[in-house]
Amino acid sequence: QVQLVESGGGLVQPGESLRVSCVASGPAFSNLVMGWFRQYPGREREFVATIRQSDGHSYVEESLKGRFIISKDNATNTVYLQMNKLKPEDTAVYYCAAQSQAILTTIESQYNFWGQGTQVTVSS
Repeated sequence: QVQLVESGGGLVQPGESLRVSCVASGPAFSNLVMGWFRQYPGREREFVATIRQSDGHSYVEESLKGRFIISKDNATNTVYLQMNKLKPEDTAVYYCAAQSQAILTTIESQYNFWGQGTQVTVSS
């Protein structure tokens, strides 16, 4: 069983940066694929980014490339989502997810484990 705990959300102004973190506990962190999703009120979660722990291969949603960066620290079992030049439309609850199939995927249902989410609000 994998437990995921997100942190780092908060209120920022448009144009600012924010980094959210996800610490994973449980067996075989190095075998996991980790992902970030976000959810707007009343809507389904949408894919943001994913990274494979074993080799660092990653993928960021096309519309977010250039602003969002996913990275990892295997020493601390942590995955980060660096969000730059934030916009009001980035306001959402951000969720960390994990799966052990070792395949980079954007599909929510293919992730087995989820964190509790962290709120990111971009507003002036």
